[in-house]
Amino acid sequence: MGNESFGFSSELTLDPFVILPGGKYPIFFLGIVIYVFGVFCNLTLLTLIILKRNLHKPMYFILFSLPLNDLIGVTAMLPKILSDIVTETNKVSYPLCVLQAFLLHMYGGGILFILAAMSFDRYVAICMPLRYSSIMTPRVVIYIISLVWGLDFVLIVSLFSLQARLPRCKSLIMNVFCDNPSLLKLTCGNTTLNNIIGLFNTAVMQAVSVSVQAFSYVKILITCVVTRRSEAKVKAVNTCVAQILILVIFEVVGTFTILSHRFKNVSADLQKIMGMLIFLIPPLLNPIVYGLYTSEIRNTLLTVFKTSRVSV
Repeated sequence: MGNESFGFSSELTLDPFVILPGGKYPIFFLGIVIYVFGVFCNLTLLTLIILKRNLHKPMYFILFSLPLNDLIGVTAMLPKILSDIVTETNKVSYPLCVLQAFLLHMYGGGILFILAAMSFDRYVAICMPLRYSSIMTPRVVIYIISLVWGLDFVLIVSLFSLQARLPRCKSLIMNVFCDNPSLLKLTCGNTTLNNIIGLFNTAVMQAVSVSVQAFSYVKILITCVVTRRSEAKVKAVNTCVAQILILVIFEVVGTFTILSHRFKNVSADLQKIMGMLIFLIPPLLNPIVYGLYTSEIRNTLLTVFKTSRVSV
């Protein structure tokens, strides 16, 4: 029996937003503004870390992964959606759909692991300041960054490898973007193992991230309570506040996204929008949060602006 009899196609169709007449281009330009702003903020943070020697420290080398991960998430998500809004094609090839889904899942797991690594760095800096340089050596920092991206990659590859083994017999993605659950709905076969591994991977990501961060911040809190807070320690705690805010933003948006799919009275378009927010809000807010709460980044950025104004 041929592939066509199962509805198989190398080209997939995405379920588009219902946009009112005249709303297409305003939504498109709003999306462009959001995308450019997110890319600009994250590229600015990356550039500062690369070019400014005062930021060449273990904390900022680990932080480097966060805006990089945010760029992956927002770029994998928004340009394709904006293109579909204007062209009204809502088509995507199967390989590109898989690539988008893979990058979006890498982004989601990446945030959790990166925040865990950053919290560990702050734990060492605040609770063991005299040993910080001997513990957070360049070799250890490289090992931590490799572990963050490597563990994320292995978990996501295992998820998509299981999905690839199943025969595909549908071509309609019931969403405006591709993700693993949507791709799984295109298959004809027993998806029990896929669901189990998906839940297991999610549990591992959450357990590792939450446990490391809980341990680190509890230790930091105890250290700040039992010892006198120096100026350096207060600055370090401000950095922790930034990291906790980023975690809260990600988890709250993620929770609302999950809940939007659990209630039948939530419209399909609202569910799609909620699904997009987890890939849009953190990349927009993370650089701003770090700029506000991390004095070294804030002061470096202000110095750059002042230098640029003087040059002009």
